[in-house]
Amino acid sequence: MIERITALAGGVGGAKLLLGFSKIHPASSLSAIINTGDDSIFHGLYVCPDLDTVMYTLAGLSDPFTGWGIAGDTRAVLNQLNIYGRPTWFTLGDRDVATHICRTEMLNNGYTLSDVVGFLAKRLGVAVNLFPMSDNIVQTKVATEEGLLNLEDYFVRLKTQPVVKNVQFEGAETAQMSYGFLDALQKSELLVFCPSNPIISINPILAVGSARTQIKNFSGLRVAVSPIVGGKAIRGPAAKMMEELGYESSAFSVAQMYQDLCDVFVIDNADKGYVQLIQELGLRVLCTNTIMLELEDKIRLAQEILDYANSA
Repeated sequence: MIERITALAGGVGGAKLLLGFSKIHPASSLSAIINTGDDSIFHGLYVCPDLDTVMYTLAGLSDPFTGWGIAGDTRAVLNQLNIYGRPTWFTLGDRDVATHICRTEMLNNGYTLSDVVGFLAKRLGVAVNLFPMSDNIVQTKVATEEGLLNLEDYFVRLKTQPVVKNVQFEGAETAQMSYGFLDALQKSELLVFCPSNPIISINPILAVGSARTQIKNFSGLRVAVSPIVGGKAIRGPAAKMMEELGYESSAFSVAQMYQDLCDVFVIDNADKGYVQLIQELGLRVLCTNTIMLELEDKIRLAQEILDYANSA
């Protein structure tokens, strides 16, 4: 029986599946490795969009409509910054700002990002083990027709409109996997690639240090969930980015990306026509309903993955 689970995640899709796992598996035996390639400095504060999305979701604080930020948060600080003529295209709620103030202060006092994540999660009552992919700075850069952009400039300020030419992960080659990342891989029997954008959420994690090699050598079962359903992304620019980078926007293309890194590929029933092609890649296929609208959907998908892993 599977006792310890590690999941690779970034953003809303990853947070949803992690919430499902947290409801069916002991939190102390569940580790989440979160993308930090889109971490940025806003108004002097160190902001971690994916880490906070996962943390707020597991704490029961996330906005149910956007999937990110804190539900019911106000914008007084942002409104005042706007009066001062400061750029306010990146939305920061007032309670959210408190998280960034605390994080920035701790980092400035010599704590690692792993230290900070552990502290914040504990204060919010999150029992799942949350770790950044690295304690070193890695920046996801998007090369577009408008030049080289930080991810949040591309994603939020420009609303993913520029055509993407390539994606780079600056600092990844010299960055080290966080201790929590490495330790979780060594102790887990199941590794789950959450249905996060493979290009800007999962690839940054894989680019860090020896992560790809460590995952190739993982001793347990590796399961990846497709974020593409019926040729479209559930949310976000994954499909658009894939097409602009020369990939077909399909579950099969995602399976090709993960071919040498996973054993089982999970697709939605809408993509059952790809089962044979994916199997020909050497992967087993779990075909089910992967759309997670309600909490029950998140729990059901997590349970189906765990049941499959236990019977494998």
